[in-house]
Amino acid sequence: MELTLNSSSSLIKRKDAKSSRTQENSSNMSFAKTKPPTYQFQAKSSVKEMKFTHEKTYKPESETTERWEKLHVLSYPHPKNDSSVPVFVMLPLDTVTMSGHLNKPRAMNASLMALKGAGVEGVMVDAWWGLVEKDGPMKYNWEGYAELIQMVQKHGLKLQVVMSFHQCGGNVGDSCSIPLPPWVLEEISKNPDLVYTDKSGRRNPEYISLGCDSVPVLRGRTPIQVYSDFMRSFRERFDNYIGGVIAEIQVGMGPCGELRYPSYPESNGTWRFPGIGEFQCYDKYMKSSLQAYAESIGKTNWGTSGPHDAGEYKNLPEDTEFFRRDGTWNSEYGKFFMEWYSGKLLEHGDQLLSSAKAIFQGSGAKLSGKVAGIHWHYNTRSHAAELTAGYYNTRNHDGYLPIAKMFNKHGVVLNFTCMEMKDGEQPEHANCSPEGLVKQVQNATRQAGTELAGENALERYDSSAFGQVVATNRSDSGNGLTAFTYLRMNKRLFEGQNWQQLVEFVKNMKEGGHGRRLSEEDTTGSDLYVGGFVGSKISQTVEEAVLV
Repeated sequence: MELTLNSSSSLIKRKDAKSSRTQENSSNMSFAKTKPPTYQFQAKSSVKEMKFTHEKTYKPESETTERWEKLHVLSYPHPKNDSSVPVFVMLPLDTVTMSGHLNKPRAMNASLMALKGAGVEGVMVDAWWGLVEKDGPMKYNWEGYAELIQMVQKHGLKLQVVMSFHQCGGNVGDSCSIPLPPWVLEEISKNPDLVYTDKSGRRNPEYISLGCDSVPVLRGRTPIQVYSDFMRSFRERFDNYIGGVIAEIQVGMGPCGELRYPSYPESNGTWRFPGIGEFQCYDKYMKSSLQAYAESIGKTNWGTSGPHDAGEYKNLPEDTEFFRRDGTWNSEYGKFFMEWYSGKLLEHGDQLLSSAKAIFQGSGAKLSGKVAGIHWHYNTRSHAAELTAGYYNTRNHDGYLPIAKMFNKHGVVLNFTCMEMKDGEQPEHANCSPEGLVKQVQNATRQAGTELAGENALERYDSSAFGQVVATNRSDSGNGLTAFTYLRMNKRLFEGQNWQQLVEFVKNMKEGGHGRRLSEEDTTGSDLYVGGFVGSKISQTVEEAVLV
């Protein structure tokens, strides 16, 4: 898994892209001058980010016979809160179509030009397992991504690529459907225990169960081997770009690309905010692991099943014996179960990041991984929603320091969500505290020596949300951010005041959060669309990005 091969950039050829999807109609609504709405969902989406201070030197494509020189490893210095923070923007989930072509290339070209003009550092894209390897084991199609990479490079932007080993569809913000590869779904149909399972026997096809990470269940390969082969194929195909235009690789480690269990699936109404979710440990591989762990400590009877009193997806903590104020979570059994359940998640992350590190070492690209911002019930003792997702974080136990230490072990940046949320925006009955959660993660990463990056959990265009991100970065309570990735690029982002808010935010983050709001007339010479005053070239580009 440590071997890497070089590929000629001449292999990357532009293709005519045909759109297979129709984009959603845009809206002219702006939150900028209204009270921020109450946001009740922790959103999903794979995303990445980081700060780049060095890049490798490129040679023209005509000189592909000569290897491009990689001069420096990218460095994301720990910012002290007055440092510049680069902003990235997530591309649409269907940037590459199921047929393997770049979706709407004309609109993409205009959008990238506008983002570059706004001072954005780069963009992020999901490299979907279900799209790239859909034709069969180790049959990879990277053509649509090759076209995107060249377009991003042409505009002088950076690219964060997510190794997305999860299904797209069925969660907050999912606007399209990209299932796991057909040949993988065929294996799942023959062996349903390959996917996560709850106590009722409900199967979840979002991601392969980590219980079988080391079992050769995918036509002779283990899931970890399959993920590693996918990443190695990416390295081989785009080796001449990695460390330059491809500045970061985020390793997907679970549903929505996040290191967690799929404890709160929205598909078919299974879960609804602010439900506690359910433990996902009932496939035969997870049950076997639990039994072995119980026997290893002489508690054989504890290994027969998960907690019987943990309630259902939509319950509140006090509805259950396990999660209530003085519930089973704080008993000897509860601690045993949570140590195993969270430990398996850490082991999964450790294996995947170890493999990614070996594959991409020396490439010059930064590695990152994503942790979910599960902020509901944070103000209760048990932190029920975090526990079912695999984060052993309670009133008495820090669940994020072990994760931060594991990331630091591999030199991986921890990317955390819900950076835009405020406690006061949340419904009282949900006992939310996104601000408290973010502070805890900031402290954990600082203590572990791990770099921290962030993203917003939900689509927000208002100054309150942007201001909260700036305030988080400037906070003295823990790590500042090395980078921020904004969710997500769409037509609405380029409309009037929404675009103005993004421009102001990017400028503020570049100035370490100490910048001023842009004036209505934008007299600073930024040549950007602000308050109706438009610099000619960027103005036309922004308008084209909206209209195409």
